[in-house]
Amino acid sequence: MRILLVEDEKKLSDVIKKGLIEEGYAVDQAFNGEEGLYLAESESYDVIILDIMLPKLDGMTICRELRKKGIVIPVLMLTAKTRVEDKVTGLNVGADDYLTKPFEFIELKSRIHALIRRSSQKPISTISIGDIEIDTVKRIVKKDGKEIIFTPKEFAILEFLARHKDEVVTRTQITEHIWDYNFEGLSNVVDVFIASLRKKLKTKIIQTVHGIGYKLTEIKV
Repeated sequence: MRILLVEDEKKLSDVIKKGLIEEGYAVDQAFNGEEGLYLAESESYDVIILDIMLPKLDGMTICRELRKKGIVIPVLMLTAKTRVEDKVTGLNVGADDYLTKPFEFIELKSRIHALIRRSSQKPISTISIGDIEIDTVKRIVKKDGKEIIFTPKEFAILEFLARHKDEVVTRTQITEHIWDYNFEGLSNVVDVFIASLRKKLKTKIIQTVHGIGYKLTEIKV
């Protein structure tokens, strides 16, 4: 999943980004409101983490503008303000959740998981495809009840394909959701990861759609 982090405190932003990358997310950073609004409008994200007090454009204004334009990406507000009135204002302009600084990373991670589950077209924590079971919260994959170990990027690609079961997804779609906008990897990086997934899964549920991309579908016996 891909996250936009709009936070002007660079040290805090870097710490959050590092933690989220370790969880398998792709993270784009913005350090002021104008840059944050531009990225939110021009890129595709699963969640936006948005600080309220930002230079150039505050978080409340960003959230209000996104909702006016029909952009419904889940927004998690970050702020040092603790007044109930401030939280209510944030929710009223369209934020989906609110986290007060300082906070524990485990709580931030939990709230992100909850937002993704609520906004997903398939709002479930476990996805089953044939004998494959994917726990999107614990980030565990089992085949016939036996756990298969994946790297964070492998899991992220598998989860993305599973949430779009029976849909054809392009290599570009996969790249945009799994890596941040600074990614300059090899052109065949997606194919390399798909090959690794197939090898570990030992099944043909990931099908190649020639000239387009890939489709994850249950094998009919």
